Amino acid sequence: MSTQTKLVIGGVVVGFLTMFIIPWWVSALIILGVLGAPVVGYMMLDPSQRKRVRAQGRKRLGS
Repeated sequence: MSTQTKLVIGGVVVGFLTMFIIPWWVSALIILGVLGAPVVGYMMLDPSQRKRVRAQGRKRLGS
């Protein structure tokens, strides 16, 4: 199992645990923040920077 898969599984477990410990709406806000932060960061990039990020992702797929 890859490191990224382990991190994703751990994040899901922590997300479910927070739903039982704190109110559901607080955990929903936390989950939305975690998912939204990379999206907002990507949208703040210039078009040329986004193109470079996409090319970097494609380069990693072949290695």
